[in-house]
Amino acid sequence: MTDWLIPDWPAPAGIKACVTTRAGGVSAAPFDSFNLGDHVDDDPLAVARNRSTLTSRLQVEPAWLKQVHGIDVVEATPAEVMQADASWSRTPGIACTIMTADCLPALFCNRQGTQVAAAHAGWRGLAAGVLEAAVDSFDDAPSEILVWLGPAIGPQAFEVGPEVREAFMATHPQTANAFVPGANPGKFMADIYQLARARLAAHGVTAVYGGGLSTYNDERFFSYRRGARTGRFASLVWIEQ
Repeated sequence: MTDWLIPDWPAPAGIKACVTTRAGGVSAAPFDSFNLGDHVDDDPLAVARNRSTLTSRLQVEPAWLKQVHGIDVVEATPAEVMQADASWSRTPGIACTIMTADCLPALFCNRQGTQVAAAHAGWRGLAAGVLEAAVDSFDDAPSEILVWLGPAIGPQAFEVGPEVREAFMATHPQTANAFVPGANPGKFMADIYQLARARLAAHGVTAVYGGGLSTYNDERFFSYRRGARTGRFASLVWIEQ
């Protein structure tokens, strides 16, 4: 699978996950080459070929979403593209699928291996509670949920304004340490991984893995801040058939 990532987390047997990279597709620059986003002005035929390659390589049916930086969670349905920022599934062979290019992709499963979920968390969705909403899609207690945090913008590249810090601090004052003053007056450098872990811990989820990559610095991944006209990579989680 070229240089695609396989998450390193203690998921139960039968739970599979994968993160694609820029490599291995047919899209031309600046979407080169494995762009999966159909909303970024790439050639639709190239996107369709890349998505077909994804499906055949993984032998799953990705359930694509129209992501809007909200907190809605839907059941993953490959036949319909729904507007939401998280999905869940208990059906083997259907992959909860998130597209990102700096935002945080989070993958979830329960310890029994009977349900999976995936969430797209930019700072707005993260502050509004999209990770908590994904956890709540499980019948299990939060302590029974495992989470893997995929490639996102790193803390050295994620400059935000004071309104972002205030959005988190208003409900979770313990997130103060996730913001450090930036080089520009009034700005902060935010650690999206630390923010996610703090929010999940406050919701009772402590089995959190992954993190530490930076889409901005790691050119294996698309990055909106590195080049605004860019593609999207996918993070998927599913129950094996």
